[in-house]
Amino acid sequence: MATNLTRPRPPAPYDFLPRVPAFTLVSPDVTEGERVPDRFTGLHDNISPALSWSGFPEQTRSFVVSCFDPDAPTPAGWWHWTVVDLDVSVTSLEQGAGTSDLHLDGAAFHLAGDSGDHAWFGPYPPAGDGDHRYVFAVSALDVDTLGLDDGASPTAAAFTLATHCLARATLTATYSVPGQPGAAPFLKEAQ
Repeated sequence: MATNLTRPRPPAPYDFLPRVPAFTLVSPDVTEGERVPDRFTGLHDNISPALSWSGFPEQTRSFVVSCFDPDAPTPAGWWHWTVVDLDVSVTSLEQGAGTSDLHLDGAAFHLAGDSGDHAWFGPYPPAGDGDHRYVFAVSALDVDTLGLDDGASPTAAAFTLATHCLARATLTATYSVPGQPGAAPFLKEAQ
């Protein structure tokens, strides 16, 4: 007998954090509100999408880039990607930059996501769970480094950056894996 994963959809992950100014995050590979193309998922080629950002505050000294699934059937969502200590001169990541630290400039490095890899791990929601949201975020920080080592978790990075975040840019796309034909998704929208 399969476990019933029926649950309400969680709120957007940044809705209940202190408000900060927004700036622009775009991708030639992933479109706001649209489905993540298969090649960027853990089920297929598992390539990190290209991202670029602009309009961040002048006093920015570094960036953190992340991808988070708030809809995962866990108490704390699922971290797919976190890059810390990106120099302020870096305003884009090329497609595939999530493969390893060798594709990152300067002192930037990957933290191990919830897959256990120090790299991008693309969308891979449970079959039949409905559309999961994948929230790409770039946080502009007032420090050069968060002072973390590569053993830190993405949650520790999110906690640490909270007091240093000057502004944030987000891009949210979706992905789902079909379940049994005709079955209702486990995630339920708020009534």
